[in-house]
Amino acid sequence: MEHPILFIDALLSALGVHHAANYSHITYTWLAMLILIVSAFFMARKVKLVPEKGQNFFEVVIDGLEKFMVDITGPEGRFFFPFVATIFLFILVSNLIGLIPGCFSPTANLNTTLALALCTFILTHVIGIRYHGVKYIKHFCGPVWWLIPLMLPIELIGHLARIMSLSVRLFGNIFGKEMVLAILFGLAGLYLAPLPIMFLGILVCFIQALVFMLLSIMYFVGAMEHAH
Repeated sequence: MEHPILFIDALLSALGVHHAANYSHITYTWLAMLILIVSAFFMARKVKLVPEKGQNFFEVVIDGLEKFMVDITGPEGRFFFPFVATIFLFILVSNLIGLIPGCFSPTANLNTTLALALCTFILTHVIGIRYHGVKYIKHFCGPVWWLIPLMLPIELIGHLARIMSLSVRLFGNIFGKEMVLAILFGLAGLYLAPLPIMFLGILVCFIQALVFMLLSIMYFVGAMEHAH
């Protein structure tokens, strides 16, 4: 459920862009991208050998994410860290945007979460092919050749189910957060009733970004491993 008035939709409507409300997930995806790009631009301009304030914060975040991922994947997983860090930060910012009155979380729309899940799905198999070449097909064939007719359909279904798992989990949790906040703002917004839920919403936003990132890492690790 969306907030009653979304400021980007109202601005686009005032500029003569019709049906802007039908594409809120796209416009607020652009907003999340803009926030990340502008933040990266300004932080890159102020990088110092002795970090200060904002640089300290971002270095701690990036370094923490990298160590967390390397503990799972080993050093060889560093090459896909840019994707992992980007998807975590994008999902986190997209989730948090919905806590601002007049804004909408693009991750509360299934189209956005499906696109993110497809990126992870495609990169998983790119990693598998990069590490194993044609032998990557063994991941889908089972331990012995005579199990191929049974294992191949099961493995294909399991891999395709990952798309649904990643997209629906993120969408469902963030959409639920949006709906609860919208109802509370409508019923008792003047009495600050939504505030406790907003603090809980911050926790949900972080956890869901972390879960999506962790599952993506696990899929990548599975593609890197040798088939048994």
